[in-house]
Amino acid sequence: MDFRADSKLFIYVCMLIAIGVVMSYSLSTYAVLLYHYSSFHFFERELISAVIGIFLMWLFAQIAPEKYFLKFGFLLFFSAFVLMLLMPFLPESMATSAGGAKRWIRLPFISIAPSEFFKIGFVFFLAWSFSRKFADNQKRTISQEILVILPYIAVFLIAVVLLAVLQNDLGQVVLLALTLVVMLIAAGGSSGLFGILLLVSSALATLFIAISPHRILRLKLWWANAQDSILAILPQRFGDFLRVENLPEPYQIYHASNAFYNGGLLGSGLGDGTIKLGFLSEVHTDMVLAGITEEIGFIGLFGCALLMMLVVFRILKNANRVQNDVYYLFCVGIAMLIGLSFLINALGIAGLIPLKGIAVPFLSYGGSSMLANCLAIGLVLSLSQEAKYPKSR
Repeated sequence: MDFRADSKLFIYVCMLIAIGVVMSYSLSTYAVLLYHYSSFHFFERELISAVIGIFLMWLFAQIAPEKYFLKFGFLLFFSAFVLMLLMPFLPESMATSAGGAKRWIRLPFISIAPSEFFKIGFVFFLAWSFSRKFADNQKRTISQEILVILPYIAVFLIAVVLLAVLQNDLGQVVLLALTLVVMLIAAGGSSGLFGILLLVSSALATLFIAISPHRILRLKLWWANAQDSILAILPQRFGDFLRVENLPEPYQIYHASNAFYNGGLLGSGLGDGTIKLGFLSEVHTDMVLAGITEEIGFIGLFGCALLMMLVVFRILKNANRVQNDVYYLFCVGIAMLIGLSFLINALGIAGLIPLKGIAVPFLSYGGSSMLANCLAIGLVLSLSQEAKYPKSR
């Protein structure tokens, strides 16, 4: 069959998926022992998700976007939206809880997190709607722009309730807020509007941190690790004023730093890492970059980062070459979701920002994340059929 979609993007994503599947086996040692699972418990599930995800990418790459993209986008958005509304009311036998909220729907062979698919649907909705509101390229004042985007702020606030309140997941809200702002600028919004939205988003984030004890704890853990480095460059008077004593031990960041140190340039060897032996409980999920660095070194981490950059680059390249505004904005939004997820996770593990609990696309263990991201890439591959490339690309 003639593969008219972006084959390079497909290959780069498959390479990341392959790395993620291998690391799901290597880094899950402690969880396997703790819960008395078989040695291949996590590997088998991630492999099944990977095979299904790759098939979805290939399948969507064959679909003509002009016929099915809008229909599928609306179906995805509203289906995920309804499922997230229903999640708090599902019985425990049907929904799995984590962090004080129901986040997964239990199915016979897999648990599905509707929030992962809602993010893709949300990006589609923004792309479709922004393309209609800003299609005239009309110059507007800041107040006029604010009036134009008020409905989107309302939709975003609904997303805040669904994710930050019902799902207790502020990290995903931050990710969607940044994606919304970038998509708005790409659609034709002004820099002044960008600043206002950034200010409003920061205020909302501060509010949700202030009312949540576990988010305050995360902030304290980050400051416990970062304050010495930050205050060292400030005058002593300011440093003494801002220093906070008797903060809790930054456990995760401390052990992630040890993983980076132990890994060095070439790593301790695949399967030979020690940080996964109970020191970092989520090393195969949210802390996967620390585990990768310890076992295959900074060379391995650099390779993963390079592949992620190439994925984002190919998506943005397709965005710039499609003629349809909806397609363009959707590609920009997906590039931001993937790129920012990687960046936020990496900065958190490095101790540069507070940990957010955001999975690394294609590398972190998790069937829902894998399938949702593969679905997003599949839609981008479908749209890439419309991209106008020269013969050599």
